[in-house]
Amino acid sequence: MANTTAASTLLDQFLAELKATGSMAQSVPAGYTPTWAERTWLSLFEGRSEALTFGLIAFIVHETVYYGRYIPYWICDYIPAMQKYKLQPDRHITDEQWWKCLKSLLISQVFVQLPMMMLFMPAARLVGFDCNAPFPAWPKVLFQICIFFVIEDFYHYWAHRSFHYGILYKRIHKVHHEYTAPFGIVAEYAHPLETAILGQGTIAGPLFFNYFVEQVHITTMLMWIAARLCQTVEAHCGYDFPWSIPNWLPFWAGASHHDYHHAAFVDNFASTFRWWDRVFGTDRRYQAHEARRHAKSKVE
Repeated sequence: MANTTAASTLLDQFLAELKATGSMAQSVPAGYTPTWAERTWLSLFEGRSEALTFGLIAFIVHETVYYGRYIPYWICDYIPAMQKYKLQPDRHITDEQWWKCLKSLLISQVFVQLPMMMLFMPAARLVGFDCNAPFPAWPKVLFQICIFFVIEDFYHYWAHRSFHYGILYKRIHKVHHEYTAPFGIVAEYAHPLETAILGQGTIAGPLFFNYFVEQVHITTMLMWIAARLCQTVEAHCGYDFPWSIPNWLPFWAGASHHDYHHAAFVDNFASTFRWWDRVFGTDRRYQAHEARRHAKSKVE
């Protein structure tokens, strides 16, 4: 009975936050003079639904960063000198496959991801996110984003690994593996259930961190989303440049790590870092593959 009452109260609080409208007067501490950036940010919510406004802002950030991050790789596809950095140079994406991917992405982003973004603000308010002025200091923002990467990577490793078993792969994850030679925007090409489940690593991680560790500012969430999108597009880009992050930060997974997963359909389940695959032995075949690839490149 007590659990039912608690759940009902929580639902009532969530619905109340869902209906909340922004108020600059309530978002600025007494005696504090907000900066131009803070005033501009708070003005976006003034008198408007906080849930809908934040959802739309998050969606705009998502689309801008996701497709913007892909553009350099798309350009590289048309530059002959860049083809030597392709991880799977013998596999080519047809125009038909590219457009199929884009159409599926736009449908998923509008009808699956956008609703999730609309519901984030009420959930954030419920666990105590800071939605007011002043903005957090940059060192705190960068520290929290680093922690979010670690949390998401751990969650992604196990959730992704589970998707490679039985019916979960056959009915859900197989969609993502339709492209054996990934290219940037393939990152979010997936079954709606996979999008919702794996997306919890990005969304729920900061919520739990805020509830159990320390307060997170709502603007930090936007920067975290942008950082995570840059990472996942890079992981699916299909290129291994000399300046690619793994070549100077060895524990970063990067494109070569995840490209092998798409080509071989096995191993390398982590999203951002290499350590969980190393600890649990799910990168042994990849290590052998990389040794052969580098040996071949030296001969050439």
